Amino acid sequence: MMEDVLEGLNEEQIDAVTSTEGFIRVIAGAGSGKTRALTRRFAYLVNELGIRPGNILCVTFTNKAANEMRQRIHQLTGDNDTGYINTFHGFCVSVLQEDSHAVSYPKSFMVLDNSDIDAMLSIIYEERGLTLRDMTYANARDYFEMRKGLYEPDYYLHMIQMSLEDLHQKYLEADNVQDILFYGYLYQEKKCFGLDYNDLIFFTLYIFKQNEEIRLKWQKRLEYIMIDEFQDIDPPQYELMEQLCGYHGNLFVVGDPDQTIYTWRGANVRFLLDFDQRFVGTKTIMMMKNYRSSPEIVNCANSLIDKNRRRIKKELISMCDSSQPSRYHHAPSAEKEALWMAEEIERLHESGIDYRDITILYRAHYITRSIEDVFLKKEIPYTIYSGVQFFGRAEIKDALSYLRMIAMKDDLSFMRIVNLPRRNMGERRIAWLQKESAEKGISLYEALKQGIDDPVFANTKARKFIDLIEKYSRSLSEKPVSVLLGEILDESGYEMMLRTEGSQTRLDNLAELKQSVHEYEVSCGEETDLTSYLNHIALFTNQDVAEYKDQVRMMTIHTAKGLEFPYVFLCGMNEGILPSRKTNTEMQMEEERRLAFVAMTRAEKGLYLSDAEGQNFDRSSRYVSRFILDIDKELLVYDNELKADLVKESRSYIERSERNVLPDAEDLPFREGDRVEHRVFGPGTVEKIDYQEEAVFVKFDSMATSRGISLRAASKLKKILVS
Repeated sequence: MMEDVLEGLNEEQIDAVTSTEGFIRVIAGAGSGKTRALTRRFAYLVNELGIRPGNILCVTFTNKAANEMRQRIHQLTGDNDTGYINTFHGFCVSVLQEDSHAVSYPKSFMVLDNSDIDAMLSIIYEERGLTLRDMTYANARDYFEMRKGLYEPDYYLHMIQMSLEDLHQKYLEADNVQDILFYGYLYQEKKCFGLDYNDLIFFTLYIFKQNEEIRLKWQKRLEYIMIDEFQDIDPPQYELMEQLCGYHGNLFVVGDPDQTIYTWRGANVRFLLDFDQRFVGTKTIMMMKNYRSSPEIVNCANSLIDKNRRRIKKELISMCDSSQPSRYHHAPSAEKEALWMAEEIERLHESGIDYRDITILYRAHYITRSIEDVFLKKEIPYTIYSGVQFFGRAEIKDALSYLRMIAMKDDLSFMRIVNLPRRNMGERRIAWLQKESAEKGISLYEALKQGIDDPVFANTKARKFIDLIEKYSRSLSEKPVSVLLGEILDESGYEMMLRTEGSQTRLDNLAELKQSVHEYEVSCGEETDLTSYLNHIALFTNQDVAEYKDQVRMMTIHTAKGLEFPYVFLCGMNEGILPSRKTNTEMQMEEERRLAFVAMTRAEKGLYLSDAEGQNFDRSSRYVSRFILDIDKELLVYDNELKADLVKESRSYIERSERNVLPDAEDLPFREGDRVEHRVFGPGTVEKIDYQEEAVFVKFDSMATSRGISLRAASKLKKILVS
């Protein structure tokens, strides 16, 4: 077993696998085999040290990665128990299913996804007379996330400590749109015992802080903790990690500061860079051997990222065979850029390369317009990875709602499927049920059961619906989830409805769903039950379902994170596109450079970079991206030499834009509360550093009111050293 676990690993990977005790930080460059090291380390702990899998937590950032890791570990250990291999949110589901009693929630709570939240918003908008002009659903979801994470971090106390009636009253008393939506949403959540992604983390943290016995139980249980993609961790996840490792002190983190591209979502590169300062005695292992990309690609990526200042100095080393040179094409227009890509892709395809092995990456979706126009004309098959996610498609949500209905009988599922297929349950009858539900304080389904003999339900199939739900609710523990799904879709008439409509694509999607359920059952073994599956599936993203059609793939760089492709076209390499025109600080510019680095290191055999002349939305001229100019020229094959005037104009534009870049907070020589001196206004105290206002607010001793000094002029303020 020992030889199997360590076989084929390089020296740094072996060091990572066999370093088991204490705090370990692995700086793993792109394509360096970190997933391999993580799975082998898990197997090493089990096979060599005798650690029980149930005492190991391994955190990944996508369900797809967790499933792949679980399968690899099973092959290495032969043990059906693969411990806690999950995302942070998935792990929190495990904690709450065991200890949700500490917050007065049932074990069968419901994990909410965006479509569930939208269904709740629909109820709130109708009740309070709101329209999408007040706030769109998407903006409302973003607002909830921001308010929960930043503006009202103790929001969960409303859900935990207030009764449902009191929370409902708070919602009814709200008199502005934001409060109406927020407290209405909290009320709807509590009403159906639903938790969204933010709640999973915050409720778990609340339990750990309030209940020492539960916290210590989990701390003792998790003897070894491993965290993948550590550069993407956000503050609540970091706090959860600190709580969990507080007993055994065995924490292993893997990440790459050069791939931190989610600061807008709360990720902080300092967590990884400063890990050894927070955890004294940390051992750092550098994994720099790249097994993904050719030397030509790796050298370009190294040359680019070396221009960043906030990083651990390192250089990837390609272990792959030499391939074709990395190429750069400058086009006279966006249409000509798209045409060049199409011609190159056709050449690759004619040489025997499948379309599916070719991917086009870009900074923002609007870039695809001219590309799609050309591809349609040339009949090049393509798919854009955006829009409706697999688990957000109507037929998938309908099928899952049938499963959730028999498990939880919640109002959201009821409203979605009670008339799918048609059972003559129209608006009048639904309104009757809603009135009964509100007056009696019961669910819509319970209202239907109690009122089924009322004449209002004559000439409907409501009784058959009740019989269907009751029948499958009784057999929950007797049948596998895959069997339940197949039978209820058949007996309900849902699949027949799709066949009658001729919706073969939707039927194919249901077949894909059934396959995913089967794979889940195989990977989880005997522990599979319907509630666990439903909570598991609610955490899925678009990256968790593969598509195998022979099509060129198009996606944003953020979507491509964690993936790899034989041939990559990175287009739109212009100032104002990549880097984005919204970039205001040096820290943000470094993130844009990391974004370009991530895009380039997705490529295995061929890398194509391109840009185009023309105009941006604001009619300003397009210039060559500084990231093209960052790459040493001898590392790129230029299809056409850039004109000297264009290079000069581009560099001049870059220099002008850099003069407008705001200093980062950590680069300012002072902090809020510090004493500073202005050469004209004299001494004062820094009250606030505000990046939205782009100003430092100072109360000068000589003035009755504070003054806002532009961040760009912050050099006019000198910190006064207090002895």
